[in-house]
Amino acid sequence: MHELSLCRRIFAIADRARGGRTVETVHVQIGQLRQVVPTTLAHCWRLLTVETVLDGAGLEIEHVPVELRCKACGALSTDSDLLALACGNCGSRQVAIERGEELNVTAIEVRVPETVHG
Repeated sequence: MHELSLCRRIFAIADRARGGRTVETVHVQIGQLRQVVPTTLAHCWRLLTVETVLDGAGLEIEHVPVELRCKACGALSTDSDLLALACGNCGSRQVAIERGEELNVTAIEVRVPETVHG
């Protein structure tokens, strides 16, 4: 289960970026080729953050489909058949992966401390 090790990395990024503030939500993009199970990742996140500085922080997961650029015809297509990465336009297997391998922390929402005016 590599989701747990991914959560540890996400945790480290969020912890460094929070600057002592409370993290409300961590947003991540995960490409389809990363073979991450979103429900497992979310479960690991909850287990990892309990009773830590990130306890209660949500994990928003954005799924990024595979996007291919055909080297033969230049078409850009989204591929849903991971067993055969081919151009959706001409069928060529000479493709470059444009998207779908991402694993990015895209945003970290933090709670801004309230200021007291006297």
